[in-house]
Amino acid sequence: MKVLVIGNGAREHALCRSLSLDPGVTALHCAPGNAGIAEVAELHQVDALDGTAVSALAAELGADLVVVGPEAPLVAGVADAVREAGIPVFGPSREAAELEGSKAFAKEVMAGAGVPTARSYVCTTPAEVDEALDAFGAPYVVKDDGLAAGKGVVVTGDIEAAAAHANACERVVIEEYLDGPEVSLFAVTDGTTVIPLQPAQDFKRALDGDEGPNTGGMGAYSPLPWADPKLVDEVMQTVLQPTVDEMRRRGTPFSGLLYAGLAITSRGVRVIEFNARFGDPETQVVLARLKTPLAGVLLAAANGTLEDLAPLRWSDDAAVTVVVASHNYPATPRTGDPITGLAEVAAQDAPHAYVLHAGTKRAGDAVVSAGGRVLSVTATGENLTEARDRAYQAVSRIHLDGSQYRTDIAAKAADA
Repeated sequence: MKVLVIGNGAREHALCRSLSLDPGVTALHCAPGNAGIAEVAELHQVDALDGTAVSALAAELGADLVVVGPEAPLVAGVADAVREAGIPVFGPSREAAELEGSKAFAKEVMAGAGVPTARSYVCTTPAEVDEALDAFGAPYVVKDDGLAAGKGVVVTGDIEAAAAHANACERVVIEEYLDGPEVSLFAVTDGTTVIPLQPAQDFKRALDGDEGPNTGGMGAYSPLPWADPKLVDEVMQTVLQPTVDEMRRRGTPFSGLLYAGLAITSRGVRVIEFNARFGDPETQVVLARLKTPLAGVLLAAANGTLEDLAPLRWSDDAAVTVVVASHNYPATPRTGDPITGLAEVAAQDAPHAYVLHAGTKRAGDAVVSAGGRVLSVTATGENLTEARDRAYQAVSRIHLDGSQYRTDIAAKAADA
């Protein structure tokens, strides 16, 4: 099977790494890719938002499957263009991707499906913003209605900061604060059948102790030893299957990866948000534990044959990923700094620990930073403690001037 992956982040590197280990994959391509993905896939330059260009590249390569990684191409309708070219594609249509593209739309779908979520207001004027903030009180949760690369959400006790963020957006969703731990649960679906993956937990705040600004994610781990063993079944019954059924009822079936961001509140499970693609950094730890070859799962979703797929097989090992971010991330991250130590990790820590590239590029013989989140260092172990130790050992070998990372990823769960 020839596979083309669209994207250039750590999520796409994780996907490419898993696909490169799949005996059913005979050729692996990625566009545009990054310095790390180049080690496992052939790279091609393409505008990832241009559906015509992506489908033309897929046809030229003779791709049997196209995997659209990031949210922006999905919302732009890239998957539609590939489908229209007659090539199987893993990723929802433009209309279905609005589950992530518009938080207001997602709330409408959840209401129609009876999915438990936070009470909310959709606001377009300063007066509506003030009314919503007063209605809920602190802490305030303000979400840009559109795509914001994981940085469109402000959770704060400062009403002025909340109002400023809301009024800087064309349309916002202001909702009640949900207490309790957060969990990410992915599901692969062909629009009818839904197959859940293993749950993970990520860390959104930039600094240890969940301090600092919100980010796209600073690390993640799986499994969740503290979670109710029935959690996945409950979310399947109350969230994932009802949402897929509602999307199909609306005439916009959702095929691809449905990501549910959940809060385990004192009143039960509540949906914080939906994403229409693999989440980053949770993908890194979930795929590290998946034993079933990935390509066949994604192709079955693309072809509408998930019902015939054998149950997924999972490793009992734990996985932890730690994000290494550039100087001054997430505000105005510095780029262009050389990265060293990658060869040492490959030589001394593999196969239990490895580096997935996010914001990197090649500059001559060097690999340099090219984004805010630069690397995702992932490790596995018999338990979370061993996986954490291996991940941080690998991080210690890497040097990126001014870089930052959290030191407490999975610490509480490992100590539990």
